[in-house]
Amino acid sequence: MALVSAYIFKMTIREIRRFNRKVFETVNKLLPQLGPVREALTEKRFREIILSAGSHLFVAETDRKEIAGMLTIGTYDIPSGKKFWVEDVVVDEAHRGKGIGKELILFAINYSRSAGGKSVELTSRPSRIEANELYRNAGFILRETNVYRYEL
Repeated sequence: MALVSAYIFKMTIREIRRFNRKVFETVNKLLPQLGPVREALTEKRFREIILSAGSHLFVAETDRKEIAGMLTIGTYDIPSGKKFWVEDVVVDEAHRGKGIGKELILFAINYSRSAGGKSVELTSRPSRIEANELYRNAGFILRETNVYRYEL
């Protein structure tokens, strides 16, 4: 599924399903822009992600074939239904303010809807002010919940 947008420039959003060195290196460049990264993404792990049935890595490319942003949609089936979870939404600092984040989020919503989803979920740190505003403006509702993590 690809989406073409005409904001400042023509942009295409496409799923990565085959290894590509340029994409791999760009993802490693984008990840630290989300916040502290524990360790660099290895080529082996990157290959596992793009081949996984439950992980869908999308990149936003400019008309010059520059990767301007990315997001991942995780999907999984549980007894209460199919779940869609958006992760690692990031627009490269050099491309912010051009509507790319909005297009990525709208793409995630449409992708999830077309795949049978009834809702899409995501989390975002409160310090990511612009990202949180984007999610609210796109129609996401802040849920009152507790998120727990057990470090292994």
